[in-house]
Formats: sequence, structure tokens, C-alpha cells
Amino acid sequence: MRLLHRASPWRDLFAADALPDPARLPSLVAPLRDALTSLGPAPSLAVAHRWQAELVDALDRLDLPAWRIAQLVSDHNDWLYRRAIDLSLNEMQGQGWGAPPTAWCVLTLGSAARHESLLAPDQDNAMIIADYPDSRHTEIDGYFQALGERFTTRLDEAGIPLCSGHVMARWPMWRKRLCEWTEQLAIWTADRRVKRVQQANILLDFFPVRGEAALAEALADHVARLMPRSPLFLDEMAALLDELPVALDRFGRLAGSREGAPHDRALNLKHQGVLPLVNAVRLLALRHGVRPPETRARLTDLVVKGGLSAERALALTAALERLQGLLLAEQRLNLQEGRPVDGWVDVARLGEDRRLLLRHDLQQIRALVRLARGRAAG
Repeated sequence: MRLLHRASPWRDLFAADALPDPARLPSLVAPLRDALTSLGPAPSLAVAHRWQAELVDALDRLDLPAWRIAQLVSDHNDWLYRRAIDLSLNEMQGQGWGAPPTAWCVLTLGSAARHESLLAPDQDNAMIIADYPDSRHTEIDGYFQALGERFTTRLDEAGIPLCSGHVMARWPMWRKRLCEWTEQLAIWTADRRVKRVQQANILLDFFPVRGEAALAEALADHVARLMPRSPLFLDEMAALLDELPVALDRFGRLAGSREGAPHDRALNLKHQGVLPLVNAVRLLALRHGVRPPETRARLTDLVVKGGLSAERALALTAALERLQGLLLAEQRLNLQEGRPVDGWVDVARLGEDRRLLLRHDLQQIRALVRLARGRAAG
């Protein structure tokens, strides 16, 4: 699979349809073995989703860094997706729908596709259907609409909420034939329309979670060919980087938006730290034909393709890792204390050294955004 780098045995933990057998795990990872034992071999979707907090605790006790924990939480969410889809297909066959009428692939989008999800993400997904004649549209699309409605409902009931922006395979906008997806991208990338760029940005981080992965590879091939030849689209994508300013004032001091802040010490490090970094890296990746959706992998490949210096890529990788660590720690505390799990971090809880390091990391991200904007303009 070219869309995702899997360079660690940890990534095999939730790769199979069956959950790992704790009896086969060594004592070296006893906290994980104990967590899996408490979960059991065949939990319901809701029980398996609630268990993620216990999974994170176990991984933290094993001293895994936050970026690796985010990967494994995302892998576990992939498992939940696959289980929800399989249950939905079994239900449909039991109701007389039969087997899927053609090849298909469900995609996760956004942080789920990048395998950078922390706690409490909502759903962002889409579906690619193999090309079929227009005369069979009612029959074939009707089947996959029913599948999309069923698996997204199951995930919602399990604790992964429906997307408030309707970015889900249950809606026609996000459920298309492969030829329709390529046509849609051609329309979206033809000029500088803000709404089209915003919609394309949602799609451009995707990962095949169930079905025929070859359909996702074909779409990735198309994206890699199309994007470097779409300068107007890339210019507008660069302009939109300003919509999520980094949490610094003009003097480079920590200062974020107050809108929605839970208190005056809070910085939204998701919206004003991680997302500016992710968006700028995505823009550079599209310009250079970099294929993997993961931000870490994109940074590595950008060095190989001459899009970034190795020094800058290492600094940005470290910045992303530290931001993920701050966010995950805050989310776990919020969960323990019954507060909403979100992207805000209380900077008053950070020592002076960590605040200085956070300021340094955000300055690195601001410099990357400026670089990405300049490269797009050029």
C-alpha cells in the first residue's frame, strides 16, 4: 500500500479483522496485554470505542510517544470502521440485498486518514465505487447508499459522531464512481473558488479502510498527476492558509484566538498549531507529487523530492510530535475530570521551559506557512 507507510510492528496491532490475542503478547507489554484482556475477544462497537481511553493509558505506561499513540488510536478506529462495515454488509445480505453489485472502497478522510487522530474524533469518510453504466445507477448507488447509511449510523451509535458538515459516504456528495471523483477533482481544481478548494482539502487526505484498495490507489495516481498542473487551485489553497493563523502575535509571543476558549489561559493548539502545519505540508506535498497522507511521511518524502531541507523537516516533525503530546495530555485530563475533549490546552499548566519550546515550535510552523505560500505563488 503506497498510501501509508507501515514501518513498525506496532502498526500490525489492529491490522487484522480479529483483535490481538493478549495471550500471545509478551510480558514486556503487560499493560497492553492487560488492557486487551479486559476488553475481551468480541466486544460490541460501543464497548470497543469506550475502551480507547484504557488503550491510551496502557500505551502511555509503555512510554510510547504521543505521535505513536495517535497512530494506534487511528488504527483502532480503522478496526471499528471495518467492523461497522462488515456488520452492515451482513445485515444487508440477511435482508435480501445480496452481495455488493460492483467493487467499492470506503475512505477515511482528514486526521483519520493521516492516522493522527487523538481522542473523540467525529466521522469524516467517503466512498469510491467502480465505474458502471448510467443505466444501472438506481440499482448500484441504491445499494451503496444503504451501506453508507448503515455503517455511519453504527459508528455514531458506538460513539464516533456523525459529521456535522455531512462529510460521509451516506451522502451523494461523498459517494461517487471513480470516474465521477476524477471529474469532480477536475472541476474543483480548475480555478480559484474558495468553496471548491475547501471541499478538495477535505478529500485530499484519504485512506482506504475497507473494500478494494486499488480504487483508492487509482484516485491517488490521479491526484499526483493533476495537482502539480493546477496553479490557480494551489494559489487559492495557499491563500486559505491565513484562515488558521498560528497562535502567536506579531512579536512571536504565544497568543491565540479567544473565540470559544474555555478560559483565558487556553490556546487552541489543534486549530492554531497542528492544522496550520498539516495544511502547509499538504500544500507542499501536492506541489511535489508526494503521495502518503501522513504528515510525518510527507515531511520525509518532501526532503527526498527537494521540497524541504532535512533540517527543517526534522524540526517540523519534532514540533508536530510535541504538539500532539500537549493535546493528548490535555484530552486525557479532560476525560478524567468530565470536561469536553477538544483542541484547547491550558498553557498555565506548562512550565516556562515548555512554554518557550511551544513558542519555538509555533514559530517554526509560521515560517513553514510563509514558505508554502511563497512556493505556491512562485
